[in-house]
Amino acid sequence: MREARDLLKCERCAVYLLDLESCSEENHLEHIIQQPNENTQEHQPLSRRQSNNINVDDIFQTCDSISKIRFSTIFELRADDTEAIVLKPKTGEMSSSKLVQIARYVAANGHILNISDVSTWMNQDVREEDNFLTKSILCMPISNGQKTLIGVAQLINKTSQHPFTDSDVSIFEAFAIFCGLGIHNTQMYENACKLMAKQKVALECLSYHASASVEDTERLHNDFIPSADSYNLLSFKFIDFKLPDDDTCRATIRMFMECNLINHFQIPYNVLCRWVLSVKKNYRPVKYHNWRHALNVAQTMFAMLKTGKMERFMTDLEILGLLVACLCHDLDHRGTNNAFQTKTESPLAILYTTSTMEHHHFDQCVMILNSEGNNIFQALSPDDYRQVMRVVENAILSTDLAMYFKKKNRFRELVDNGEFDWQSEERKEGKLQGAHAGKSPGKKDRQSKLMSPVLCGMMMTACDVSAISKPWEVQHKMAKLVADEFFDQGDLEKLQLNQQPVAMMDRERKDELPQMQVGFIDVICLPLYKVMSETFPWIRPLYEGCLENRNHWQDLAEKVEMGLTWIDHETIDKPVEEFAANSEEQPQDIEFTVTTLNCSHSLERQSTIESDNGLASLELQRKVSTVGVALGRFASLRKAKGTLAQLNKEHDANENKPITAYHYFSCTGKSLQSRQSRSLYYSSKSSKENSPKKAETSTSEGEISKEPTATKPNVHKTKRKKLCTLF
Repeated sequence: MREARDLLKCERCAVYLLDLESCSEENHLEHIIQQPNENTQEHQPLSRRQSNNINVDDIFQTCDSISKIRFSTIFELRADDTEAIVLKPKTGEMSSSKLVQIARYVAANGHILNISDVSTWMNQDVREEDNFLTKSILCMPISNGQKTLIGVAQLINKTSQHPFTDSDVSIFEAFAIFCGLGIHNTQMYENACKLMAKQKVALECLSYHASASVEDTERLHNDFIPSADSYNLLSFKFIDFKLPDDDTCRATIRMFMECNLINHFQIPYNVLCRWVLSVKKNYRPVKYHNWRHALNVAQTMFAMLKTGKMERFMTDLEILGLLVACLCHDLDHRGTNNAFQTKTESPLAILYTTSTMEHHHFDQCVMILNSEGNNIFQALSPDDYRQVMRVVENAILSTDLAMYFKKKNRFRELVDNGEFDWQSEERKEGKLQGAHAGKSPGKKDRQSKLMSPVLCGMMMTACDVSAISKPWEVQHKMAKLVADEFFDQGDLEKLQLNQQPVAMMDRERKDELPQMQVGFIDVICLPLYKVMSETFPWIRPLYEGCLENRNHWQDLAEKVEMGLTWIDHETIDKPVEEFAANSEEQPQDIEFTVTTLNCSHSLERQSTIESDNGLASLELQRKVSTVGVALGRFASLRKAKGTLAQLNKEHDANENKPITAYHYFSCTGKSLQSRQSRSLYYSSKSSKENSPKKAETSTSEGEISKEPTATKPNVHKTKRKKLCTLF
């Protein structure tokens, strides 16, 4: 405004800002104010003669289009002032001031007024409250970058006592443009400040509800924390299924105690308790990526550090960051992956273009740490705080498998070439100094070079997928939880996006999951655990458990190919061979009868063929001469090809169709597609001898009996016992 006043050499300069909020609330802004683009096209700046010919009554009449215009602020710069006077006009003041009335007229009509002699035009002197006499006036509208009218600018009285010229109008138009941009930026800044204030209020409310209550914190604070051995925290086969919710928090506290993090970093115990409870509270009750999953990931990291002896390669600051990252790595998980967020164009996907959920998990972690009473890093120095937050961020973002694929080859190269010293001299020195002093590593150790982000990423991925290395009973249940969560996302994709989900999320293709698990293990888990166990041999149990579970999944995949199912049942019981091997009373001669054809046995069987209306039928029987012989599960079904070949050779010459596997197994009245429970029964040798004799002795496997089989043993007289149920 000073530049405009000095350039145009006028006595006063004023800017009127429209009260857009009040106009919007009354919903009449578009009706009372003509758009500037219309003004520029239809309303040319009025010449002095045209302005002088405007009827004064048109300006000062109290019509709706003029009277409803409100100005929120008036900036007035006088001749000798260096700063503008800010006025907040009231309704009465706007009605009494002639200059305000002229500004309201310009705002309503979009005209540029250039009045050379105000007294003659109005037939009276126009004086303000300070007795300032208005002689000439130049008034024009101000627009922002969106061509929306936001105010009015006025120049009053040229110092030369001459009227404003057309050149002055052109210069003033340029001023109005820059003035509009400046006002617009200022308004945007004010709006941003308001939004930040609203966000702060919302964050305070969220923090209040996201934080654990004082009562729960005091209860955990006063609880006795059992030892790590009582929770089996040092084992890679840790199971949380039977662990109550309260014990999950106690187990978490115990891990911090065992690592001496509470004393070393002076973490207030009540703050740690509240933070653990708050983290638990901020996990959603989804089927897999919930608080229990976070606990298992943190426990695996704890076992790798302690049992796997990897803590010797890290500073205490890194250990603290890794445990915090493990517990927070899936905060506020919604049960959907990054691809789903991108497909649905969710606010998270707009906010984070890559590693969408992982960035959100980290932000939630920071939000909890910034909540009152939850900052477990409050005693750290600024440098230590930056380092531990860097570890937490890198660790959480590394749980995105896309990051794993980027880092795995680099990790393999570092291991093969020996380029990275996992325990550098700087680290060793810090560790030894702390040990000789009888205390934890000092400041020098905490300031040493942080561990490789590549190693950090590999460790986080190894912990994140560690369910694949748990005992088979646990892994099987975990896989079902993951599958259920994936299926729920697949259902959402079908309903909301009308898209066909990928195989692992398609509920209709659930029986393909064993083979998908094998692929997941081969592509991600086994290579990861293998290279890590080669570098750090103490974590080899992870590799061995993963390899064992791969064999189980491969076995299930083969059964699925035979028409069996796996996911419709809660558990998978012990196989028949295992049951027979562990049985105390081992029968020497057992007759097996397959009640449904969706299962078979690896022990030898004796087969007979019955003929019924020209259709071949088969009854499979086996005799056990020795116990504990393991021929491999479902080995007899794999031998069926030879039996089928012999059946085809001896089949009726009039039949054109060969005996297929379907005919071969349909003899018992069940096809391979049956999904019912399959059971095997046996009868003792003595019972078999007492049963009625068959018309003809059974032939060896693959031969066809010449006469129909005689009456079957009386099931009421034959003692039968259920061995086990495969599924």
